[in-house]
Amino acid sequence: QVQVVESGGGLVQPGGSLRLSCAASGSIFKIYDMAWFRQTPGKQRELVARITSDDSTNYVNSVKGRFTISRDNAKTTVYLQMNSLKPEDTAVYYCNAEITTYSRLLRTIYWGQGTQVTVSS
Repeated sequence: QVQVVESGGGLVQPGGSLRLSCAASGSIFKIYDMAWFRQTPGKQRELVARITSDDSTNYVNSVKGRFTISRDNAKTTVYLQMNSLKPEDTAVYYCNAEITTYSRLLRTIYWGQGTQVTVSS
């Protein structure tokens, strides 16, 4: 079994910062790409940032220069440092990880449960 768990969301004022964390655990053989998405009511889930297994990164244009994605040395935890937050960044943020397990060597996407980020004065 694999678990993907996000943490770090909350309420922050415009211009403030938050750091989200996402940890993958369980019977993991290897983790490939990890990514952060966000979703607001009535809209499709949007890719915010992605980091590959060799630490290449890409971002949606609206967060470039403000958000930074990174992962730990063990490659099991991904972070999203969010600076200069704007009200339009308000959303539920989801993490996903592309993983192979000891019982399933086919790459599979696992999602976390989401964490709310609210940017408001």
